[in-house]
Amino acid sequence: MKHIFLLLAVLLCTGASAQFDNINPGEVLGYRIHYGFITAGNATLATTKTSYNGQPAFYVRGTGKTSGAAKALFKVEDVYESYINAKKEPLFYVRNVAEGSYRQHLQTTFNPNTNSLVFVDKIHTDRPAKTVKVPGDVQDMMSCFYYLRSLPADNLKVGSVIRMNVWVDDELFPFQLKVVSAENISTKFGKINCLKIIPSVMSGRVFKQKEGVTMWVSNDQNRVPILIKAELAVGSLKASIDSYTNVKYPLSFKK
Repeated sequence: MKHIFLLLAVLLCTGASAQFDNINPGEVLGYRIHYGFITAGNATLATTKTSYNGQPAFYVRGTGKTSGAAKALFKVEDVYESYINAKKEPLFYVRNVAEGSYRQHLQTTFNPNTNSLVFVDKIHTDRPAKTVKVPGDVQDMMSCFYYLRSLPADNLKVGSVIRMNVWVDDELFPFQLKVVSAENISTKFGKINCLKIIPSVMSGRVFKQKEGVTMWVSNDQNRVPILIKAELAVGSLKASIDSYTNVKYPLSFKK
């Protein structure tokens, strides 16, 4: 569950403004998390037009939780939040997770004008706030998702390689995403043509080979995440689209 929702947060986003022309404010995407035929949980990504410290912004909220037998075995309730300005820059990011007995509540305030951020651990309050210098193109785990979906069509075609710096929890990672092919993917709504994207960390860390991750996004103006697959030591964990509302352009599912 942790692997899949992290990917939903990092790679799949919505968000809008005059510069997020392919995404509707109010878009909500729902995903079923499953291991084989067993439903392990669900995740939701939603966006709202709002303001942050007096400036127009979009609020993005991602939630993920286990359900059924999976919840009885290992309870997960994760919440990710991000405020993004009209320039597609993150302003404020929250990761608030409960996974079994593990708890983490981190808050990051970005200052695009000084290329810096302030990181606070809300659980370990004895730890002082930490200021970090970051590249001008930094994204958080939610904002990068919306940034990717707003790129021009030529930037997301077969053979394209996209690089970005992503703030993950309390550390900066140089991510690389490669569009490797176009494929038809089966869903509960029918088949839909998708771009197959493989993410990696340029330093070679985070995603081990045996836990490789692949994602498929709709090959249209929406670029909605349709399927994410994480290879595990035994089998694979998947997140597949289960519901969608307020998507700007019709999704071309074919029976």
